[in-house]
Amino acid sequence: MAGELPLSKLDLRSMETGWSHAKAGKSIDGNALTIGGKVYADGVGSHAESSFALQLDGKAREFTAAVGIDSEVGNKGSAEFVVMADGRELFRSGVMKGGQAAKEVKVPLGGVKLLELVVTEAGDGIDFDHADWADARIDFAGSAPVVMPIPKEEAVVLTPKPGPKPRLTGPRVFGARPGNPFQHRVTATGTKPMTFSASGLPAGLKIDPKTGLITGKLADKGEWRVEVAAKNSLGSVTRPLRIVGGDTISLTPPLGWNSWNCFAGAVTDGNIRDAARVMAESSLVDHGWCYVNIDDFWQVKPGSNDPTLQGPERDAEGNILTNKRFPDMKALTDYIHGLGLKAGLYSSPGPLTCGGCSGSFGHEEQDAASYAKWGFDYLKHDWCSYRPESEKDRAKPAPRLSVLDSITNDEKLKLMIPYATMRAALDRQPRDIHYSLCQYGMGNVSEWGDMVGGNSWRTTGDINDSWSSMAGIGFKQAGLEKYAKPGRWNDPDMLVVGHVGWGPALHPTKLTPNEQYTHISLWSLLASPLLIGCDLTKLDDFTVGLLTNDEVLEVNQDELGKQAGRISKDGNGEVWAKQMVDGSWAVGLFNRGTAPLQVSCDLSLLNIRGAAQVRDLWRQKNEAPASGKITRTIPRHGVALLRVK
Repeated sequence: MAGELPLSKLDLRSMETGWSHAKAGKSIDGNALTIGGKVYADGVGSHAESSFALQLDGKAREFTAAVGIDSEVGNKGSAEFVVMADGRELFRSGVMKGGQAAKEVKVPLGGVKLLELVVTEAGDGIDFDHADWADARIDFAGSAPVVMPIPKEEAVVLTPKPGPKPRLTGPRVFGARPGNPFQHRVTATGTKPMTFSASGLPAGLKIDPKTGLITGKLADKGEWRVEVAAKNSLGSVTRPLRIVGGDTISLTPPLGWNSWNCFAGAVTDGNIRDAARVMAESSLVDHGWCYVNIDDFWQVKPGSNDPTLQGPERDAEGNILTNKRFPDMKALTDYIHGLGLKAGLYSSPGPLTCGGCSGSFGHEEQDAASYAKWGFDYLKHDWCSYRPESEKDRAKPAPRLSVLDSITNDEKLKLMIPYATMRAALDRQPRDIHYSLCQYGMGNVSEWGDMVGGNSWRTTGDINDSWSSMAGIGFKQAGLEKYAKPGRWNDPDMLVVGHVGWGPALHPTKLTPNEQYTHISLWSLLASPLLIGCDLTKLDDFTVGLLTNDEVLEVNQDELGKQAGRISKDGNGEVWAKQMVDGSWAVGLFNRGTAPLQVSCDLSLLNIRGAAQVRDLWRQKNEAPASGKITRTIPRHGVALLRVK
């Protein structure tokens, strides 16, 4: 058998795309395939990040195509096309941009068993990355190419269940500003009831023996080494907790939940209370999860036809008002705090939020005061409708942090001003509020997020529950590790495990089980804020296992505050490593390909000579010592997460 098979004739349902679905003979938007103004009669329209795997019999002869960004996006969009053969790179287009002419692909396939067609987002996010494989076809001499289907994977829970004896969990360091309300919960697993104690607490603080909640106010700046303890009928356990009184909070990345990836614009007060109740009553709280964050749509939406979103945006004094879905914000935060948790909120430096609700432009001082008065502990400030040219329309100049006076780059300054404005307003409130900058990585925000007082900053566009999106975002973080430190975190967006849906209709995540292990492993290595995005009332055992592995969470919460970097890459195999406070290394061996792959970590890259201790963190078990290198066979889109010393 021999012939020439157009790519468009294959079953494209297994072609993964970062947005929408691959289309035969059409662009991703359903238009004629057009690159650089030239129309192509055949091909496949896809979208970065994208991958498509085909099984060959070793007798195929050649793959040809013309690749580029579809003209339907004009001069926008950028992507890179890669052809892989049995894990080896045979073709890389270089970065292709909207408006450019197509590049010709001509790749010999002799002896190849697995052909992978990949589109990456070229390092700037996936927006407008409409990627065409025009006139794509395979010349074969033996059996016809076969699409490699996405395999069915069993959702195996790797995390062992906690034992009955007490085991202290959560961060080992906590920072607070003197004079502000202090709230930190000592958490532990084990049989209930359990009692908690703490010796060496600084003046002004006390611990509730039933809940483990440390409250009060620090009187002065300083650092204290506190010994915390948990006790039940089967035993007791102690460990140190370092309390730091100073100007920096969020000394470890936040652990919590956010409403957007499940409820989006349909969120209500009831959804938030349900999430808080489940977090407190389930095992999540015992592992350090504490933030319950309301995203967009708690405000009034001007011009909305939905009566629950209608009403005056502000009162006569200019104070922000909530919509009818959120009748009493103070009562809501009191409920959350009463469960020993923390509350988060959302706004925009522009006049409107992303959803068209009331933003904070021109009212930063009032809004910051309202958030503090209501009792919020976290603010996500989302760029959306902000326009730098609108600064001239303020009734009075925006407050500025003195650090801005040293900035000579006008474009960077325009990005910094609105975030510095809200930071200055938050600093005048008698409350510790984690400040999350959400502007999708524009202007290399990692370089200046610290300068405007951000505790964390989004480095990419919005995530969705596809391999293309999650992997494209997560593995793009390479190189940003130098900007992360305690109190200052790169944020590659929220978690997409469990039941998600961006509205009232929810569905189980589209990530396979292996992809979900990769997701949590990578985000933990990245020292990212971990914000659950699913409906907590629909948690299953697999999702609980993903979110409650204390040895994995310890990688994220390590007090040294290092972010992992990529230390090696070989085809689809990548190794990422993060130094830990005890001198060990957390190491992730990742397979970004569609077939099982051996991935190796050269221990010399970690400055480890001789035998190394190795522990599998998901299974929480020691493995045989290793020398020279560690090699594991990693499944499709999977990971091995190890601790090595």
